Amino acid sequence: MKQITNRRSVLRSLAGASAVGLAAPHIATAAGKGTTWKIQTSWPGGIGLQTFKDWCGTIQEKTGGELAFTPFGANDVVGDFQLFDAVKNGVLDAVNPFTIYAQGIIPAASFLTSYPLGMRNPHEWDVFFYSLGGLEIARELYASQGMYFVGPVQHGANIIHSKVPIRSIDDFVGRKMRLPGGMVAEVFDAIGAKTTVLPGSEIFPALEKGTIDVADYTGPAVNYALGFSQVTKYISMGPPGFMSLYQPVDLMDITVGQAAWDALSPEMKQFVEMETHVYSDMHHAAIQKADLEAWAKFEADGTEVTRLSQDDVELMTDVAVPIWFKYANRDKNAARIFKIQLDYMLSGSLGYVTREQIEGQTLDL
Repeated sequence: MKQITNRRSVLRSLAGASAVGLAAPHIATAAGKGTTWKIQTSWPGGIGLQTFKDWCGTIQEKTGGELAFTPFGANDVVGDFQLFDAVKNGVLDAVNPFTIYAQGIIPAASFLTSYPLGMRNPHEWDVFFYSLGGLEIARELYASQGMYFVGPVQHGANIIHSKVPIRSIDDFVGRKMRLPGGMVAEVFDAIGAKTTVLPGSEIFPALEKGTIDVADYTGPAVNYALGFSQVTKYISMGPPGFMSLYQPVDLMDITVGQAAWDALSPEMKQFVEMETHVYSDMHHAAIQKADLEAWAKFEADGTEVTRLSQDDVELMTDVAVPIWFKYANRDKNAARIFKIQLDYMLSGSLGYVTREQIEGQTLDL
């Protein structure tokens, strides 16, 4: 009977039902032996942190007290680059990091989030994870590190702010540009930018002082709150419908320590997996709404949006392709993941890459 009730609680949570809809005996039984997870996000504030906290606040009611989340913002318990150690050591039970942070311990994680001119829309990443085997590979790699990768969490695109107009890729030549490093920096180096790596907290003063001319960072809502319209006049984007050439999808995830995961009942494991989908949808939509509101603020401040052309996209794809293969061939699992994505991009479904563009490139599988 208890097993049936738990299953019902899982299904009702997906429909958004409150604990009122759960059977009273279930609530009483579960509350007496509830589990509370400490879970930290990489969001330091703003709409990202608020959405995370709001979601965490629904878990106890949805499970009738069987599971609860205590949320923490960035750096509240540990720094962003200590998140995985904290999970493995039991200091935190779960985390909501930017997936790219895992590349330090899992090199293939470079391909578990977007990269320059790769898959360009959130739904394409959902297809990769949930239909093409990406989720199973991610879980395999995280398990080797004593963690369970529950699932991806959609965020949004990153954009470029500039003191000068960027109307074609030629305008990046010689520009002092802040980028996050890795594949992104190599692509912009290849088209002539002078790239540097700076933490987010140092971007505003660097733009203000003229140490850099151009900077990438997150989406419009966060960047407006950081004051970027005060120190730049332009935002550079791709063609209409292509918000960012270099990071069109900024993925986060929910990762849980293996011991905490193993302690859950099968029903609660299913609940957390399904609820991660719910959070991803909430998170993505909330940030898009905030971004829409931010555009009017940039316009009021006199910021001009410039767009690159489709020809620029094709030229940058040509530059990016050998860099993709270079990073994929650094690690067998990276190559395995990238092969799935490459086949998808080459297919009639997407067509982002042609056979001619990858001619002469090989993958070390």
